[in-house]
Amino acid sequence: MDITYAWRGDFSNEAVNRLHAEGFGHRLLDDDWVGQVHRHSLGWVGAVAGDELIGFVNVAWDGGAHAFVLDTLVAVDARRHGVGTRLVEVAVDHAREAGCEWLHVDFGDELRAFYFEACGFTPTNAGLVPLVL
Repeated sequence: MDITYAWRGDFSNEAVNRLHAEGFGHRLLDDDWVGQVHRHSLGWVGAVAGDELIGFVNVAWDGGAHAFVLDTLVAVDARRHGVGTRLVEVAVDHAREAGCEWLHVDFGDELRAFYFEACGFTPTNAGLVPLVL
């Protein structure tokens, strides 16, 4: 499979909405991903095979030293081929180039091996306050 990885590349809302629904197991939404990432993100990485978006990761930031990996998504048929790992590698490289000192991620327990072993993150203490009850 020939895959191209692009930092801040073009994508359609429909393509990311489809990946997000598949990745997080919810109904297909009509979110404005293009507007959202252009307003709030340091950047994003898209993985494209042929003319299909098969992977995506958003890199939000605080405008300074901290960046945050959000919404790492890989199409079901492309999983277990290193696509997610490469998405995160490209995100790490560009966050570093932008002068960020830290790249944060949070995730469910089922993704521990992916983020700690495949992507090189280290465990840290963190906290969470649920805002929607």
